Amino acid sequence: MENNVFKVVLLLALPASGKSEVRNFMANIEPERLQKEFHIGENLQLDDFPYVHFMRCIDNEMERIGQPRVFYPSDAEPFFNDYDWGTLVQLLNEDYHDLMNRQKIEADSLSRWLFARIDAAALKCGISPRMALISEEVLEKIAPALEHEAKLILDQKLSQYPEDFNNKTIVIEAARGGHDGAEMPLTGGFGYQYSLAQFCPEILRDSAILYIWVTPEESRRKNFARANPDDPGSNLFHGVPLPVMMGDYGCDDMEYLRKTSEVADTVTVKAYGATYHLPIGVFDNRIDKTSFLREDKEKWDAEMVADVTEGIRSATDAMYKNYGK
Repeated sequence: MENNVFKVVLLLALPASGKSEVRNFMANIEPERLQKEFHIGENLQLDDFPYVHFMRCIDNEMERIGQPRVFYPSDAEPFFNDYDWGTLVQLLNEDYHDLMNRQKIEADSLSRWLFARIDAAALKCGISPRMALISEEVLEKIAPALEHEAKLILDQKLSQYPEDFNNKTIVIEAARGGHDGAEMPLTGGFGYQYSLAQFCPEILRDSAILYIWVTPEESRRKNFARANPDDPGSNLFHGVPLPVMMGDYGCDDMEYLRKTSEVADTVTVKAYGATYHLPIGVFDNRIDKTSFLREDKEKWDAEMVADVTEGIRSATDAMYKNYGK
């Protein structure tokens, strides 16, 4: 592996488990130390939450003008179609390829650019186009109202383009799960088993998984503790509605996938006619170690920082042990 750093880290966990806090932690570690101790280069970050938020914004605009919602029955409920979890991964695949090629993006309407991207990504998951079937009259009403949110997504996307990829690690953040009480394996579009297989071969080939372990109960507690209704698009402070927490994140299947993997300390992913064994490390955050990382760095407690450092280092060492094999 180039320069002894992971090329891609899949940062996975239930909502409010500490993913964004861990990303913030890594962003505040000196680059040389981050590489030496954690095998992680300068972070280039991809996240599917902005697309979740944008889809909800589309539905809110549709509802505002008296049109049927497209993706969610209401702002507090899960997807109409659970295979849209794959749509989100396909959007991340495109972001990854654009990042690697530093693809220039220009569009007269950024909201319409995103409408087309969502339809194309969904089609790869067997979902018929939806935005393309909306009348031009309706699109003319909703597109301008969504232009600002679309620009935020594009600006964030372009901000990750580096001059080169030397000593860089692409960190892809996502949360997946199933309904409360679901049996394993999870079915349909739910869980990591489905979503991991949607990642493109280039990502699967170069990925290791950093999994942050919390219980669904702790995920719900922290979710409601962090929620800021005035900042629903924020990675650090958005809240997930209770029906979604119970229906989409009432459990997750990572422990099941670890136990049933063909190779110890990996997750087996069968996709594109091939088998991938993704190294996995687990950061145990069942007793909350990370919430303080949402504060300004100057307020971080040294002992708490040391505890997080040891936990993440142990996980990344486990990932590195099997990486590239």
